Amino acid sequence: MAIKRRSFLKLTGLTLLGSTLSTIIGNLLTRGEVKAKGYTQSPEALVGKRWVMVIDVKKCKEGRSTCGAKCIEACHTLHNVPLISDIKKEIKWIWEDTFEHAFPEQTEKYLEELFHGTPFLLLCNHCDNPPCVRVCPTKATFKNEEGIVMMDFHRCIGCRFCMAACPFGARSFNWFDPRPYIKKVNPEYPTRMKGVVEKCLFCYERLAQGKLPVCVEACPEKALIFGDLADENSEVNKILRERVALRRKAELGTKPSVFYLMS
Repeated sequence: MAIKRRSFLKLTGLTLLGSTLSTIIGNLLTRGEVKAKGYTQSPEALVGKRWVMVIDVKKCKEGRSTCGAKCIEACHTLHNVPLISDIKKEIKWIWEDTFEHAFPEQTEKYLEELFHGTPFLLLCNHCDNPPCVRVCPTKATFKNEEGIVMMDFHRCIGCRFCMAACPFGARSFNWFDPRPYIKKVNPEYPTRMKGVVEKCLFCYERLAQGKLPVCVEACPEKALIFGDLADENSEVNKILRERVALRRKAELGTKPSVFYLMS
């Protein structure tokens, strides 16, 4: 049956009103949650214009046998990341993989031989030009003023466009309620729900409290270095000027914010 123009406009108006209210409520929930959890910025907050992570591959390799990947354990415990054994449905914020998988575009024979069997820590690359942000229809994923690619869990509708756009496989989808798979829930950080995408957020809630990302703090070998790339005098800038570093799939032009020291 044909819809009259007046009825159509009325339905359209209601739909737009509903979408607007949903967005406003989502924002209020997010802000309220952040405030309730103590994530409001303190005077001691770490402030930067482009946060980056530098990973010293040699230190990481040498300490792996004794540290037992404490960085991964600390991250997943703090952020209530569920332990799901099914590799197709697992949730991961930071994980390990081989050089061959981390850098498939690197065909240099000697590099492959040098780093064969070396565990490489992988996480969201917090790209300066993030394709995931461009494809998100609800702006659930966005880049904040400090260069961190964020996630608003309330706005995520589970379309997984961001997962398809990410060339690094850094995002995970909750196929079911993750809470039963969390050994001990950390009440200081929100748990997610079924149908939501999640990933590493560079511990933005800790930066707001003047703390470094928990993976950096937990690393006994000090193989993870975090800092502001926009600050010419920062430690990360000094290291990257003096040593050779690679970024994953740099040829794609996403400008990753995670650097791997190879020498």
